[in-house]
Amino acid sequence: MLASLHVPSSATIELSLACDIEQVRPVAHAAREFLATKNLSEEELMACELALVEACNNAVLYALPSRLLDPIEIDLSCDDSVIEINIHDHTTGFELPPIAELSSPESESGRGVFIIQSLMDYVSYATGSGENTLVLRKFRARGQAKGETIPVAKFNELKNKLAESELIVNEMAEELSSCYESLSAIFRSGAELGKTNNLQNFSRSLCEDLLQITSADWFLLRIVPKGETTLSVLAVSSPEVRLNSLSTAAAGTKVSAELKAAFYRKDVTFTAETPLDPNDSLQAMPPAQVGFVHPFYFAETLIGVLTLGKTSRAQPFTAAQVNVVHTFADFLAIQIINARLHEEQINHRLVTHELEIAQGIQRALLPKKLPRLCGFGLAGYCESARHVGGDFYDVVLINDHSALLIIADVMGKGVPAAMFAAMLRSILRGAPELANQPAALLSRVNRLLFEELSNVDMFITAQLAFVDVQTRELVIASAGHCPALIVCGKTTEAVSPEGMPLGILQETLFTELRKTLPQNSHVLLYTDGLPEARNLAGQFFGQERLAKWFCESAASVNTAERLKDSLVAELSDFQQHAAPGDDQTFLILAEENF
Repeated sequence: MLASLHVPSSATIELSLACDIEQVRPVAHAAREFLATKNLSEEELMACELALVEACNNAVLYALPSRLLDPIEIDLSCDDSVIEINIHDHTTGFELPPIAELSSPESESGRGVFIIQSLMDYVSYATGSGENTLVLRKFRARGQAKGETIPVAKFNELKNKLAESELIVNEMAEELSSCYESLSAIFRSGAELGKTNNLQNFSRSLCEDLLQITSADWFLLRIVPKGETTLSVLAVSSPEVRLNSLSTAAAGTKVSAELKAAFYRKDVTFTAETPLDPNDSLQAMPPAQVGFVHPFYFAETLIGVLTLGKTSRAQPFTAAQVNVVHTFADFLAIQIINARLHEEQINHRLVTHELEIAQGIQRALLPKKLPRLCGFGLAGYCESARHVGGDFYDVVLINDHSALLIIADVMGKGVPAAMFAAMLRSILRGAPELANQPAALLSRVNRLLFEELSNVDMFITAQLAFVDVQTRELVIASAGHCPALIVCGKTTEAVSPEGMPLGILQETLFTELRKTLPQNSHVLLYTDGLPEARNLAGQFFGQERLAKWFCESAASVNTAERLKDSLVAELSDFQQHAAPGDDQTFLILAEENF
C-alpha cells in the first residue's frame, strides 16, 4: 500500500489506494501515522484524517466502471507551515462550490464536500482527461508544532464529525447494497416475464421483492388498462382485499390519495399525523403508520400508481428507498408498454392472417381461365386498393355460343366483403336456369342475401349481362352498378338499366335492356374504381375519358386480352404512381373474328 517515503526538509509520502471502500480506513490510518511523526497537534491529525476519509470515499464510490482496477494515488507533504494532501481520482469529476452548504439528512450528496471544506483551510479541484486532482491544505497553527494539546471541546467536535462521516459511509454502502438488490430483482423478474408473458404474476413478483428492499409491509399496484380511463388493480399484497376501480375522471379528488397522486403527477405521503381520508379506498388495506403513493407515466400517458405502506414501523421511507420505488415503477411502466406492444403484434399477425384468408377467397372467386365464345374473346382484370376488396368478376359458360357475364362490387373491405362476394358468386352459379334472365336472377339474389346484408349494413352493386353471340343478343340487368359501355365502330353507348343495389330493399324489381350486337362490337363491364381513379393532382379519370379510350382502342386493338393490357397501362399512366383509392375491376367482351 505504501509506495514510497521521502523525508527531506519538506517530508512527503505517496500512498496507493485500491478502488475498494474497505481499503479507505487502512490508508487513512497510514497517512495519520506519517503525519504523527511531524509533530502535528491532535486537532490537525484528526482534521486531516477525516478529510482524507471523505475524499477517498468519494473517489471510490464514483470511480468510472472502466477504471475500477486503477489505484487512487495520494500524495502527502508536510512542513512547518502547511500540510498538503493531493488525491488523484478516476471519476467523471464535479464542480467544486466556493462554499458548500450542509444538505438535508435525506439528501444523497453534498455532505462530503461540506465536511472537507469545514476541516481544511484550502480546497481546490482540477479535472483532467481520465484523472482529476483534489488538493487539500491545512495551515499549521504556530505553537502547535511543538505538541500543544487540543481543547477538549474541539476534540469532541472532531470526534463527532468523524462518527458522522462513518455513519454517512455506512448509509452509502447500504444504498449501494440496495441498488444491487434492486437490479437483481429487476433482472430476475424480467427473465420470468420473458418465459411466461404473464404481466400480473410478473408485477406481483416485482412488488414482493420491493417490499423486502424497502422494509415495507404491503403494496397495491393499479394500472390504467389500454383504451380505458380507470385505475384497476393489477397486483395487491393481500389477495383477500377487494377493491373497485377508480375513475381517472375524478383525478385530483381529496378523498383518494391514488387519484390525487395521478392528477398532480407527484408522490402523495400519508402518516399517523397526516392520515388517509376515512373514505379513501386505501382504508381497505392494513392500517399504515406511514406510506406513500407513486404515480408512474410513460411519456405523458398515465400507466398506473404504486402504493406502499408500513404497518408497524413509524420510520418514514428514506430518500434511497423512495428512489428504489421510482426505479421499480419506471421498469414496470416499460414492461407494461412492452406487453401491450407484444399484444398488438399478435393482433396484427391475426389480422394479417385474416387478410391472407380473405385474399385467398378473393383469388378463388376469379376465373383461372376465361372461356371463348364463337368469334368473341373475353378478358378480365381485378386489382384491390388494399389487401382485400369486395370487387369480383365471373363468366358462367352456358354453351359454346352463350354465357352470363358478371361483375360486382361489395361495399366495404376485408374478410366480410370477401365472404359476401363468395356468397354472391355461389348463388349466381347455382341458378343456371336463370342465366338468360339477369333481372329475375338479381331479384332472387337480393331475396336470399337481404337479411345478411341488412344485419351488417352492407350492400352490393352488380351487373349481369347475358350474351348469345349466335343470335348476337345482349341482355343486361343492373343492381345500382356503373353503366356498361358498348362500342361499335365509332359509336359508344352507355347502357344502365334501373335497379337498386342488393340489400337495400327486400322486394326489388329489376329491369332488363336488350341490345343487338352489330358487327365488330365490344362490351366493357367495370366497377366505379375506374372512373374514380385519381392522379397525383387529384383529378378523376372520369366516365368520359374511359368511354373515349374504349372507342379509340376498340378500333385499333383486335383482341380482348390486348384491350385489357391497354386499359391497365392507360390507368397506370394517368394515376402517375398514385395509390388507388378503390378496387379496379373490369371485364371485356370483344369480337375477334371479323
